[in-house]
Order: sequence, then structure tokens, then C-alpha cells
Amino acid sequence: EFSKVGFAYEANRQILFDVDFKVGAGRTVAVVGHSGSGKSTLARLLFRFYDTTSGSVKINGSDLRALQQASVRAAIGIVPQDTVLFNDTIFYNIQYGRPAAPHEDVIAAARAAHIHDFIMALPDAYQTRVGERGLKLSGGEKQRVAIARALLKNPPILIFDEATSALDSKTEKAIQAQLEQAAVGRTTLIIAHRLSTVMNADEILVLDAGRIVERGAHRTLLERGGLYSQMWALQQQEHEI
Repeated sequence: EFSKVGFAYEANRQILFDVDFKVGAGRTVAVVGHSGSGKSTLARLLFRFYDTTSGSVKINGSDLRALQQASVRAAIGIVPQDTVLFNDTIFYNIQYGRPAAPHEDVIAAARAAHIHDFIMALPDAYQTRVGERGLKLSGGEKQRVAIARALLKNPPILIFDEATSALDSKTEKAIQAQLEQAAVGRTTLIIAHRLSTVMNADEILVLDAGRIVERGAHRTLLERGGLYSQMWALQQQEHEI
């Protein structure tokens, strides 16, 4: 729960204003908006990289400031825009989600993220080294490793922070199916610029200059003819071009 959250990185530059929303257990809420609207700041506050300037962020009714940072981060899995991979094996990079996980759990996570068959087709399979920052993998393959890593961690809360924004539309569609599968049964916050990735969310929040200006389901927001509808029309035009 974000309760009347205000936040500023610097005293004279307010980023969020009175942001108020809840993500119910097992539900998916998406936050969309133009670049600079404050979307990714929400994830940073949830991870407690920063504390709110005003208001509070709560999990199960407890203020994050009253909880141990390690326990908060243990409950959250994130699939970011730019996945950090280590110059080690694919197996190591997936297992990083839960370092003590047995071999069969790593394989199961890779299967769930639809990357197992790709890995098995490589000459060294799971022992294939991915190169510095994963340079030997494509963008889509790196994102599948990130999804497998998050599934292996098996957290109750998932955050997708612009998880497909660096991918081409064909790869994005393929990855989108895995993201939606990963979210089943988990409390999920999706932060996105591309609206096509959030159509199935239970609720969509439209952030503009740090304030929630619209909220509702995809179809409801389209019918309202506001900012969300304008963004949708613009992105559909760009896609056609």
C-alpha cells in the first residue's frame, strides 16, 4: 500500500505528490505514464533505496521503515529493464535468485521461463558462460534469465520495472506471456511505458508529473478519453509506422 506518498530526491524538486493506491494480495496493478512521470521511483521506494518524504509504504499493514530491509527484499522479486548478468554460467546466473537452490529447482525455473530448450541447444548447455553483462545473449534471452531468476526466488511480491521496454515488439509479445504466467498467484506491480504490456492488469494507474490522474481497467480508461486513451492512440500509430 502506498499511502499519500510524497517524495523528493532534492528539497526543491518534488517527484511524487500524494500517491495513494493498494495492490491486493494476488492482484496485478500497473503504473503507466510518460518518461519522467515518477514511475520507477515507486520501485525504488518499495525496495527502500530511499524513504518517502511524506506518507508511507506498507506491506501487510506494516510500514517499511519498521521492517528489516533484508526481510523486505527477500519478499520481492524484480524483473528490471536492464538485467544484470555476471560473467559466469547460465546456471549460476539463474541460481543467483536463490543461491542455495538445488539443481532441479533451477531447471524447473528455466522451464517456467521458457528458456530451458534454448539452453539445452547450446554446446555447453547450463555451463555456457554468458560473457560480461551477458553480452553473448540476446535481449530476449537475458529477460528470460531474469524471469527464471525471479521465479526461482519464488517471492510473494513481483515487480516488473519496464521489463520489456528494451525489446522489439515480436520478442516483447513472446516475453509478455511468460511475465503473465509468472504473475499468477502473486501480488504484482507492473511499471511500464508501453500500454500493450498492461492491458490485462486488474487496475491501471496513470501517473503524470508525479500524480495519479486516472485509474481503472484498460477498457474503462480507453472509453474515458483521457490521458491513457491519448497515449494508447499515439502508441498504436507508432506501431503501425
